[in-house]
Amino acid sequence: MPTFNLKINNKTHSVEADMDTPLLWVLRDQIDLVGTKYGCGIGQCGACTIHVDGVATRSCLLQISQAEGMHITTIEGLSEDGNHPVQKAWLEHDVPQCGYCQSGQIMTAAALLENNPTPSDEDIDIVMDGNICRCGTYVRIKQAIKTASKL
Repeated sequence: MPTFNLKINNKTHSVEADMDTPLLWVLRDQIDLVGTKYGCGIGQCGACTIHVDGVATRSCLLQISQAEGMHITTIEGLSEDGNHPVQKAWLEHDVPQCGYCQSGQIMTAAALLENNPTPSDEDIDIVMDGNICRCGTYVRIKQAIKTASKL
C-alpha cells in the first residue's frame, strides 16, 4: 500500500492508503480529524467541505493521491480556539441546530469571505447553494456570513 505525506492544518502526516481512497476517510479514520463529516459521499451535500490550497473542496470526492503536496485545512485547523470570524458569527446568530452540517457550512463560508470579503446576498446564495442543512437554518447562515464579513 502506498504512503502519502499530507500537509493538514500546518502539520505533516504520513499515511498509508490505497491511491483512490477519499481524503474524507483518511482525515476521519487515520488522522482522527472527525470534524469533517460524511454526508452523502457524492459531493452533493457539503458536509465534508475542507479547504485545499484555500479553495472549499468536498473531501469525499478528492482521492488521497490527488491531495499530496497540497495545503489542507479542516474545521479543526480553521482556528485553534474557535475564534475565526465565521465561527464567532455562527455563535452570535445561533446557527447550529443539530450541528451535523455546520463544519462544511463554516468551511464554505470562510472560503467565500477569504475570496470576497464583502459578498452580496446573491454571492452568498451562489456559493452556499450546495451546502444542505436539514434543519433549515439558511436565513441564520446568511446573517452569520454577513456579520462575519464585518469582523
